[in-house]
Amino acid sequence: MDKTIINFCPTGMVPTKSQTPYVPLDPSEIIEELHEAYDIGITIAHIHARDEQGLPTYKKDVYQSILEGIRKHCPDLVICCSTSGRTFSEFEKRSEVIELRPDMCSLTLSSLNFTRQASVNAPDMITRLAEKMKDFGVKPELECFDLGMINYGKFLVAKQTIDPPYYWNLIFGNIAGFQADLLQMGAAVREVGGEDHFISFGGIGNCQLMVNAIAISSGYGVRLGLEDNIWFDRDRKELASNIALLKRVHQLMATHDRELFTSSAFGNKGFYNATKNLVGV
Repeated sequence: MDKTIINFCPTGMVPTKSQTPYVPLDPSEIIEELHEAYDIGITIAHIHARDEQGLPTYKKDVYQSILEGIRKHCPDLVICCSTSGRTFSEFEKRSEVIELRPDMCSLTLSSLNFTRQASVNAPDMITRLAEKMKDFGVKPELECFDLGMINYGKFLVAKQTIDPPYYWNLIFGNIAGFQADLLQMGAAVREVGGEDHFISFGGIGNCQLMVNAIAISSGYGVRLGLEDNIWFDRDRKELASNIALLKRVHQLMATHDRELFTSSAFGNKGFYNATKNLVGV
């Protein structure tokens, strides 16, 4: 497609202020960064919350303060909150944010290893999260790091555990998953499907720029931000800011004559939460 989805991931669960001063951690920092990014142009905000010590948190009250701040300044922005299993294993903790009824929540479709940490996602956990999202009118953001995850997502589609439209994040460059290779990218896209399926590519670390460029030139969306990559250059001499990464993507879009898939247009495809004004109910 000619319009590019930009999935903006400013915080994640790993980067710290000691690693980079540019990562936004407290709610006010995250809100301010998202407001600036929204003015430049993004489609989806992928949110991770941190506690007062800067550590990942599942707490609903922290997420609520972030969501309310975003809604105040960016009323039509599509907001996706994390249900990651990298730190919290209990369903009650991982699913608490769903009760705030954001537009979307992340749904990683299998367990996987990162370089120093595992993200555990048992089949029962995935199904329960998907069912709770459906009950609360929240669309899943289907996160896939390998072909098996895509296959499990298609299984959930076939079982009608999740409903169309579908949004897929295909993430390349992780040591235990898809590599940033054209053949693997092509295989992943082929497996996803066609109508009612929206696809974005994400690249981890040094792969981010290359993956973003391939996605934009090929007509797919992009996932970007300090969650996946804290460096601006391949030699890792210059720390990136989220805004610098975002502006670079807009330059790539201009080069390839791609327009932004705006939040309002994306929401109108079925990714808006009909009760988004009821945050906190």
